[in-house]
Amino acid sequence: MERGVGVLKRAIKTLPGQPGVYRMLNRKGEALYVGKARHLKRRVTSYTQLSRLPYRLQRMVAETASLEIVTTRTEVEALLLESNLVKRLMPRYNVQLRDDKSFPYILLTGDHDFARIKKHRGQHSRPGDYFGPFASAGAVNRTITALEKAFLLRSCSDSVFQQRSRPCLMYHIKRCSAPCVDYISQEDYSQLVKQARDFLSGRSHDIQEELGREMQAASEKLDFETAALYRDRLRALAHIQSHQDINVEGVTDADVFALHSEGGVTCIQVFFFRSGRNYGNRAYFPTHDDQLSSGEVLASFIAQFYDNKPVPKLLLASEAPDDRQLLADALSERAGGKVYIHVPQRGDKRNLVDHALTNAREALARHLSEGRNQRKLLEGLAETLGLENAPERIEVYDNSHTRGSEPYGAMIVAGAEGFRKNQYRKFKIRGTRKPGQQAGGIDQRTDAEDVEAAGAEAGDDYAMMREVLTRRFQRAQKEDPDNEQGTWPDLVLVDGGRGQLNVALEVFADLGISDVALASVAKGPDRDAGRERIFLPEQQPILLPKDDQVLYFIQRLRDEAHRFVIGSHRKGRSNERLRSSLDDVPGIGPTRKKALLLHFGSVKAIGRAHLADLEAVDGISKTVARKIYDHFNSAG
Repeated sequence: MERGVGVLKRAIKTLPGQPGVYRMLNRKGEALYVGKARHLKRRVTSYTQLSRLPYRLQRMVAETASLEIVTTRTEVEALLLESNLVKRLMPRYNVQLRDDKSFPYILLTGDHDFARIKKHRGQHSRPGDYFGPFASAGAVNRTITALEKAFLLRSCSDSVFQQRSRPCLMYHIKRCSAPCVDYISQEDYSQLVKQARDFLSGRSHDIQEELGREMQAASEKLDFETAALYRDRLRALAHIQSHQDINVEGVTDADVFALHSEGGVTCIQVFFFRSGRNYGNRAYFPTHDDQLSSGEVLASFIAQFYDNKPVPKLLLASEAPDDRQLLADALSERAGGKVYIHVPQRGDKRNLVDHALTNAREALARHLSEGRNQRKLLEGLAETLGLENAPERIEVYDNSHTRGSEPYGAMIVAGAEGFRKNQYRKFKIRGTRKPGQQAGGIDQRTDAEDVEAAGAEAGDDYAMMREVLTRRFQRAQKEDPDNEQGTWPDLVLVDGGRGQLNVALEVFADLGISDVALASVAKGPDRDAGRERIFLPEQQPILLPKDDQVLYFIQRLRDEAHRFVIGSHRKGRSNERLRSSLDDVPGIGPTRKKALLLHFGSVKAIGRAHLADLEAVDGISKTVARKIYDHFNSAG
């Protein structure tokens, strides 16, 4: 404690009296806490008065080995920098928002004569109109399907669009107007795109009235087929609106935040409203010290939440976040326009917040219940395997390949809170050789630690498991030798029988690891699920009753590892298939390859192309065109 106070007192002597951000670091240089201050010197000085600090901050000061600062022009800039650093560094003593996925949007592309409607994640770099965010991919997919029915917009890729000679299935099921084969003019299609854009921008009533008039006009002309088409489009729009759950007058672009805490755990429920429509909701469970006030947690959460997301004009909250006006000013600067944070007390907006609060309470109750059940399962697993304590971190390993090709290993992680998907890892097997390759023929990418595995035939599950475990734990020994970051497992489960377990034991013996429990799980005869045997070092296999909850838990762990490794293997195999014979043509890099595929649509079409056709592609010179032509047309 005295050492930490001494570090801060020495740093205070040179601290400026202006706004900025400070970082408290431990002896390894890792961030313990990131904070903002209007007056750096005064704020850091407050940490030296230990009697006024809660126990949480006293512990933080005791661990502090150094202090780093960044000065800013204003406190608003300091808040923006703080939220960015907290999200990037994940300091232990800050509120941590674990938000691994970007939100999906609907994109109406703007770089093609016939705009495409598609789901989009990531940066808004492609020209076009973006609508969202939506709370889930399912909400986007349902909306796009309804919009296709309502406005008959294409969803196919530009290359597929260019190569069509007849309409696809989407036209026949009345979800596209087939602009690819000129069944609709560019002018008429542009009108459909405008209607879709207007609908997504909140002018749905006008669009529905327009379609209603068109339907009536067609009916009066006895053009019942056209009238039926307009009727179906109106039904599709009504379907979208019927899935909006709740809509509030006066709430166009807004996010709603409702916080509920219980038992030291907090749930923050976020609802998204855009153009007057409810785009869904999502529950978050930020990690934080239970001594923090709800206002502190909410303020830190909101600041981090918008670090990589567009900010709407209005935020509705169940209670006031700390430094509400400062937070609003910071978000306004980020949004490039005025942002208001409002805590409604009555009326429709308060009812909306109360609805979100009810969802937060229910989500937290489910979360706590799942946590209690998970804890019981972990305790049961510890009893079954003879562990001293319930494991806090379990790592499960599995391998996958197809007759030796595209071999992958995978690690999944589970703990008291369930599966920790942001900590899953896949391993592209480096050391195995393909059938027929001479022993000792090591891939150039092979690391030193993989040499032992390099002599194995492709498809050798033992060698693959040895390589994966060696790479994983050699890295752990290098990056976190004392397990101060919590990256070491308490239990390792490997898929397989006694042989796989022995491989794991050999790896641990070679690396000098003796404090991690090991077990393997193998399916019964004929791969019968429910008759799994659990292998432990120097013990007879354990066969649990079919209705044992611990057996179900082990099956879930094993199946999740299998699902993840199969997905990795399939993706690798797909990538391998995508490697076309174009890659074998000298001078054809990614840019020229893309240009050729966009122009011709497929490698087969490129192979059939005449020399003059190849020369007509942007970026393809006569010399390169000749190389491509000769490559596909050379004898033998």
